[in-house]
Amino acid sequence: MIYFDYNATTVIHPEVLNEMIPFLSNQQGNPASNHKFGRRAQTAIEEAREKVACSVNAHPSQVIFTASGTESNNTIINGIAQNYPETHFAYSAIEHPCISEPIKSLSKKGFVTTKIPVDSQGMLDLDKIENDSKNPISFLSVMMANNETGIIQDLPKIIEWAKLKKIITHTDAVQALGKITVDFEMLEVDAMTISSHKIYGPQGVAALILNKKIDMSAFIMGGGQEKGLRSGTENIAAIIGFGKACERTKEHMVLLNRNIKPLQVQLISELKKMGALIFGENSERLNNTVFFTFKGIDGSTLLTALDRKGFALASGSACSSNNSEPSHVLIAMGVSEEIAQGAIRISLGINSNKNEVDTFLIALKSELERLKQLTAIAA
Repeated sequence: MIYFDYNATTVIHPEVLNEMIPFLSNQQGNPASNHKFGRRAQTAIEEAREKVACSVNAHPSQVIFTASGTESNNTIINGIAQNYPETHFAYSAIEHPCISEPIKSLSKKGFVTTKIPVDSQGMLDLDKIENDSKNPISFLSVMMANNETGIIQDLPKIIEWAKLKKIITHTDAVQALGKITVDFEMLEVDAMTISSHKIYGPQGVAALILNKKIDMSAFIMGGGQEKGLRSGTENIAAIIGFGKACERTKEHMVLLNRNIKPLQVQLISELKKMGALIFGENSERLNNTVFFTFKGIDGSTLLTALDRKGFALASGSACSSNNSEPSHVLIAMGVSEEIAQGAIRISLGINSNKNEVDTFLIALKSELERLKQLTAIAA
């Protein structure tokens, strides 16, 4: 199999795995314990915390470990909701469901919520925000880079707009870290979500980077771990791996810019020759992502055919892969349901190479011709 679904998850890098192995094979201490084993575990966690903080230019005290990006996003949303019952929550129309669904659920509890539209190129449209003067927006979440299209938002502009209105800001930077510069301090965002398994670290660990001025309630309560904001015994080996993966992000960015960007350019050029429509083509995008469709070709049928040929791709968000509905991201961009239903995402990784891309393009052209013939026969 040739793997082209790195936005869904990445393989653990060998250096990350090596760092984790001692804590998988010979770790006996609970970080909350006061004996030598516990102190060793706690020290290892704090060292990893420093690495995670360094990767996004934050202070280690601002890093709250969680089990997933989904948990981090739910933590900030529900934590703010509990402490500020008058909060007006706003989010972009292209957010991952782990942002949009928790906010939608709050509307059933009486909270005011606003979905902010994007333009045809997937960029947040600040001019179309209808901000109620009697109950203005007080919390805004906008993802840094979209997991389906790869489109990068103009966050500095958005954060500047929000700060003038004294809005608490959060960004889901899960897809951005390791691909573009992510700087918590320079952005002046109040909260940020990052995740390990998108940057060649283990699954099951993520972080919420939190401005200490933000007062929020715990989402998971119990033993008071993570400064009382996320109770539960820490997944030590995963946290260690996350720290090492974060330590490697700058190196991965170099590889993406040097080796993967040319492959993205090649893919786009060849796909367009075959008649593909590239989504968000005129927006700044991640160097590893191409989201496209062929008019008249069912996306799920083409995905299945390519899977049989040995290529792992996606139709959009991995968390929504079992959903037969067309991409909500494309619908928000004004794409018709018929065209959106055929969307396919290629997301490359640091180990992707030209031979894989060349092989894929040959197989894709063959499958397209076959499916078009079948369509013609059926007609």
